[in-house]
Amino acid sequence: MALLLSRCCAWNRRSGLARGALSACGLLNGCRDRETFAAGLPSAGEAGGAGARHRHALVKELHLHRRIYLNTTAYTKPDSLWRTPSRLMYTTRTKCCCNQVHSDKQYKNPYTLAQEDLKNLYDEIRRLLAVSSDLKDICDYYFDGKGKAFRPMIVILMGKACNLHHSKNRKLLKSQHSIGMIVEMIHTASLVHDDVIDGSDTRRGKITVNKIWGERKTCAQNWSTYTGSTSLYSNPLEIKAILAGDFVLSTASVALARLGNNAVVSIFTQAIEDLVRGEFMQLGSKENENERFVHYLEKTFKKTASLIANSCKAVSILGNCDPDVQEIAYQYGRNIGIAFQLVDDVLDFTACANQLGKPTATDLKLGLATGPVLFACQQFPELHALIMRRFSADGDVDQAWQYVQQSDGVQQTCYLAHQYCQEAIRQISKLHPSPERDALIQLTEIVLTRNK
Repeated sequence: MALLLSRCCAWNRRSGLARGALSACGLLNGCRDRETFAAGLPSAGEAGGAGARHRHALVKELHLHRRIYLNTTAYTKPDSLWRTPSRLMYTTRTKCCCNQVHSDKQYKNPYTLAQEDLKNLYDEIRRLLAVSSDLKDICDYYFDGKGKAFRPMIVILMGKACNLHHSKNRKLLKSQHSIGMIVEMIHTASLVHDDVIDGSDTRRGKITVNKIWGERKTCAQNWSTYTGSTSLYSNPLEIKAILAGDFVLSTASVALARLGNNAVVSIFTQAIEDLVRGEFMQLGSKENENERFVHYLEKTFKKTASLIANSCKAVSILGNCDPDVQEIAYQYGRNIGIAFQLVDDVLDFTACANQLGKPTATDLKLGLATGPVLFACQQFPELHALIMRRFSADGDVDQAWQYVQQSDGVQQTCYLAHQYCQEAIRQISKLHPSPERDALIQLTEIVLTRNK
């Protein structure tokens, strides 16, 4: 699987102009202003005014990118399955491994480097959550120490890299270590809520909390017999799973307040708001294909990348770094976060369930059009109708799956993830050399070649 993704993420070093066009579109080098692309476009419901003008300009830039890239990159129609070239992104067919993301220099393994600081992380989280005996079993189930701890690892490495850059001292501050716990708690709480909303059966290769502590259909029907309620969450056991997520989130908020840093509190408030807005955005879609892709990337930022980006910025603030370093930390987290989710969307089409830890084609079954589908829609316009009805008709999921397999949607999405990793490397390379900085560079390759 890693080899497949490596080949899909083909990187042509001659395509610097294309990368520049992506930057011009705001896909890579988005500024932090709330009115700009990745840090938060105007809301989906906003009509007219500056928000509408901004979106119109972005669409024009996407078409400009198409013309520039098509004129500067050799494009060959490889087979009869390619009906029309994609209007949003072009990939070259150069066979090239993902290890060409950076030089041949041997970088530090990020998991090994952060292992010492991570070894007691879940024990500390469980101690924070032990104040409630009612929810202890649910909390212990999710914080069992068997997760990848991807987000805390980034926080720890970023904290040490920023500390060395600022004061030549790599030692992680206690407050920075707390950010690693907080980000994992917020992320896990969002997973518990997502599983209830989606009715998911598995998560991280395990049965979800909502399936163990309550079955949606059967128990809800039994409960409604006694209460007369038809609420989606009328199942009292399912409500317990929701409350567990709320409890984890509230405990994280208390830990955050104890840091006593208003700037960091404000940052995480924004990250939590983005999580909620991203969930709402996932419920909607756009009819125009260019707006649909912008909507998808904005949702990807809010649901996945915002928490990573803001936690990276938080540890740089706690390390008393200057604003330029804070922005470097934020942009690294933002770009690797978006790349992580893009690869996750690819794995939904390429990984088998036992690798991914959850059933494949999950997004299609939930009515979601992710990167591979949106790119495939450029070659198979028939997908448009399926997307608009959220794959709800009989056979829609299977038909969409076939279109994606016959298109270059997976390759295009991998290529885009590769571009975001390139920008993450460019940002973090501005910091002074350190084992942690090199490990963060190495992490981009791990993100691109992961199979679960």
